[in-house]
Parts: sequence; structure tokens; C-alpha cells
Amino acid sequence: MVGREDKKFCSDGCRNAYNNKINKDSTNFMRNINNKLRKNYRILSELNTEGKSKTTRAKLLSKGFDFEFFTNILQTKTGNTYYFLYDQGYMLLDNDFYMLVKKDI
Repeated sequence: MVGREDKKFCSDGCRNAYNNKINKDSTNFMRNINNKLRKNYRILSELNTEGKSKTTRAKLLSKGFDFEFFTNILQTKTGNTYYFLYDQGYMLLDNDFYMLVKKDI
């Protein structure tokens, strides 16, 4: 190899190929979960452009939202439960309505 003494890869292509192999989702199982989380996040982001809004369960489902996949749960002191996908969250209201929120990071 030509170049610096501490050079680890023969070219940018070799470095990229190595890092892509190391960083790719190792199984279809992980890839599928990450895809569902990404899709849910995208749906919440599209419906909640103001940082706080309301929508219906039917609208979420029609866009392909999967209620089984979220990244964390927040239980408030008042007993409300928010389900979050990273910084985008939702809380069940009455009559199949949902409050959509965005957490400040």
C-alpha cells in the first residue's frame, strides 16, 4: 500500500465496503423491525408538522402505521401513556382519536 504509514485500507472503495459490511443490519429480523420503526416515524412526522396535533386511528392505519412498533413509553404523573418513536409520540384519546406530539431534544 502506498501512502501514510498507518493506512488501513487500500482505497476509499475498500474502506466503504468494509464499513458497509460491518454496519449493515445483520439479519432480516432486525432489518424488518428497523423498516417498521422508520415507516411509523415517517407517518407521525407527516401528520404532526406543528409539533402537536390530533388524528384518528383510521387515518394512521390507512397510511400503514403499525401500533406494535415503538421505541419507548412515557407514563406521565397524571397517568397518561405516550408511545414514542424517537422524538415523535402519540397518546390515545377518546373515540379512537390520538394526540400527536413531538418531544424537544
